[in-house]
Amino acid sequence: MSAVAAVAAVPTANGSRYLQQLCKHWQHNLEVAFTPEHGTVVFPKNARGADWPGDGLVTFDAGAEALEVRIDASSPAQLNGLKDAVARHLDRFAFREAPLAFDWR
Repeated sequence: MSAVAAVAAVPTANGSRYLQQLCKHWQHNLEVAFTPEHGTVVFPKNARGADWPGDGLVTFDAGAEALEVRIDASSPAQLNGLKDAVARHLDRFAFREAPLAFDWR
């Protein structure tokens, strides 16, 4: 599906809370599925006037000490845009801990 991907383990004891807040926030206008431990968000290839080769997929997995974030994108530019969007939104919900550390790899 994806041409490029990145994964980050974001250190936080509140991963499940942030996962659910992000998914609830995005489910109003995106395709979202989530449980307290796992969530996926599909960013359409034409979201906000974009024209990417394919959809982007963000996957969240909450652990006791970190929130793992995986982004699968159709191009490097889409990947960078999604990294930025996820980090901004996560920092907004995690304002008591922000800025959170993203070790993208």
